[in-house]
Amino acid sequence: MSSTTAPTQPRDPYILDAADVREPPRGWKASLKYFGPGFLTSAAVVGSGELITATALGAQAGFVLLWIVLISTLVKVAIQVEIARWSISTGRASMEGYNDVPPKILGRSWISYIGILMFLQIIIGQGGVIGGAALALSMLAPVGGDPFSLASIGVWLGILIAIAIAVQITNKYSLIEGLATVMVAIVTLLVVFMVFGVQFTPFAWTAADLGEGLLFQIPLGTMGIALAMFGMTGVGAGEITAYSYWCVEKGYARFTGPNDGSDAWVKRARGWMSVMKKDAMLSWAIYTISTVAFYVLGAAILNPQGVVPSGTDMFDVLARIFTDTLGEWTRWIFLIGVALTLFKTAMANIPGFARQVANTLAIFGAFDWRDVNRRNLWLKALVVILPITWGIFYLFIQSPFLMIVLAGIGNAIFLMAIVVATWYLRTTQIDKRVADGKWFTVWLAISSLAVFAVGVLSLIDLF
Repeated sequence: MSSTTAPTQPRDPYILDAADVREPPRGWKASLKYFGPGFLTSAAVVGSGELITATALGAQAGFVLLWIVLISTLVKVAIQVEIARWSISTGRASMEGYNDVPPKILGRSWISYIGILMFLQIIIGQGGVIGGAALALSMLAPVGGDPFSLASIGVWLGILIAIAIAVQITNKYSLIEGLATVMVAIVTLLVVFMVFGVQFTPFAWTAADLGEGLLFQIPLGTMGIALAMFGMTGVGAGEITAYSYWCVEKGYARFTGPNDGSDAWVKRARGWMSVMKKDAMLSWAIYTISTVAFYVLGAAILNPQGVVPSGTDMFDVLARIFTDTLGEWTRWIFLIGVALTLFKTAMANIPGFARQVANTLAIFGAFDWRDVNRRNLWLKALVVILPITWGIFYLFIQSPFLMIVLAGIGNAIFLMAIVVATWYLRTTQIDKRVADGKWFTVWLAISSLAVFAVGVLSLIDLF
């Protein structure tokens, strides 16, 4: 595995060596060239949660739940930052940290067992994502005449899986980061353009509409979709977990070096953590803008007409965001955009989830995570196995909306375990000299309470 900042560096990014120490940049301008983990996070986030659940929530509830969009994206960033802080200071990735949390069962943390169970959530959710992309392409160019036939969707699914594997098999951080950055920029610019384009149609939104969405209300009948959106929009359990791997592989931990107890290490660590926080907040701004834009489109265009996307007609309903404002000719543009958005999400999630799965399997004794060659073999195998498995699950269930909503609820539940791990690692393994002040602690506490509240409500709603 290589880093964009040092592509020829043969050292393992998960091993801290004083020889790799590098002084951190100061300020936003100097830090820009070290950004990247956040772009991968944005690519993973700006997709299924925004396009499907955020738009569906806007269509179902109107503007009144806009506040959930803002809260769901903001509160979880504190947890993301704290886990990344631990990774930078230790050189270890999140799943290993979760495994340190007591009590232990047969030598592994209870969270590691939940991590095994969450593999099913990953398969269901990402199956819906890549299957949704294949469905959109099938509707655009059906194979055999029927766009909803298993044969047509299966052909497009096979093509997308083949492309994903061809790109991911290189296992190069720089390639994955570059593709993610370009795709996020395209999708974000497109949806923002549409939000302001609506103002020149009969579906124009007003400042009063936005104000209504900030009154902290939850209408009857919208709890389920609201909980799913909290789990799927902003950084979820998967993105928070993956972000720590990207921070290590980008070089933040390696450049910080091993903690020798010196003031120089503290200064260096705080500097690279500052870069990480800038990267995380830029990522937050990108996916929040995109999430709000998708929600507004659903609330402004679909809600007044009483149409909510779900089931096999989901994309036909979502297409009305374009066709009802700009004309029927835009339907094909919309379907291309859907395919690009969802496929981008799957592409960004494949390497992140491969690392989480491989690290979890290593924790359970499948191989030694510190053996770079074995680790790379497992990662290359998983970037092939995962998209194929996702595709098979989609062909069995064939409902991207249902799959993504179920995954969103599971995501919200797993976040509760991550919150427990965050506080444990914060109090037992993070050097107090690199911790942030009381205001960050307040933010982290609010984030934790919000995640637990939504997790409990998700369980109640599920049963």
